[in-house]
Amino acid sequence: MPVNHALPLAALILLGGCMTAGGDRPIPVSATPANGPAADYPVVVGEPFTIGDTTWTPTDQMNYDAVGYAGVAGEGVVGVTAAHKTLPLPSYAEVTSLETGKTILVRVERRGPMVNDTLVELSRDAASELGMTAGQRVAVRLRRTNPPESDRALLRQGEQVPERMATPEALLKVLRRKLADQSPLLTPPPMPPGAAPDTAKSGSQVPSVMAVSVPPSEPIARTQPVPEPKAELKSGQVAKGDHVVQVAAFSVAASARAVASKLKGHVAACGKFSCVRMGPFANRAQAAAALEKARTAGYSDARIQRAD
Repeated sequence: MPVNHALPLAALILLGGCMTAGGDRPIPVSATPANGPAADYPVVVGEPFTIGDTTWTPTDQMNYDAVGYAGVAGEGVVGVTAAHKTLPLPSYAEVTSLETGKTILVRVERRGPMVNDTLVELSRDAASELGMTAGQRVAVRLRRTNPPESDRALLRQGEQVPERMATPEALLKVLRRKLADQSPLLTPPPMPPGAAPDTAKSGSQVPSVMAVSVPPSEPIARTQPVPEPKAELKSGQVAKGDHVVQVAAFSVAASARAVASKLKGHVAACGKFSCVRMGPFANRAQAAAALEKARTAGYSDARIQRAD
């Protein structure tokens, strides 16, 4: 068939006309919009990275739903944004305070926080919207979501979105229990001058985190005496059926021994960690007083467990 050589030439002339305005000033044929769905791409997952001895592997997990603790970022971070260790960048998530049930929507834009015991780091604006202040840590639920474009656009512009429905108390109780039942590994309390610092590690590569509590400046008086354990233990061995209080776990045995001495407990081997335990006690009621003592000392995630 005959080929019309004039058509390509006409197309080039037409394209050249579209590329100039006012003589020789070029006009882009297409440009990436400052806002809009294209502003959320490309989505970056990233390579695994290590904090201490814990390796975190970013994944594009659509149904991500976890509980942990939220911290507040420094002053240089703006917008209603958040930092997370494994969620894609950018992505969107709902953050719920387990204290009040208030829920906000944030845009996850940064990798972090670079500590193992914090689930998410909120910008000052996001923290303020959730009711947090600088330096505060709050138990939260973090759930990845797929918000409408209108909400995405507001967050990309650094603005807040309409307030989410508050989480009912019945669900908050379930989430608080989930947080309490997570790994009991804790970071240690402040060490005395001259002592070697220690950091507890989860050894996990999944994005669940450990709770950490800061001991109060003044001890709280107990109204119930702590019963003495049934027998002196040397290696943390307990008889089946006994109850113990699992206080914390440390990667440095010396730190575990210092806490055990303070709480009149003992140290038991927990894999590659040294666990501080109190007991054994004959029943759960007796162990409850020891649990109160451990939590008063700042170990809010201490828990009672059976030896068997």
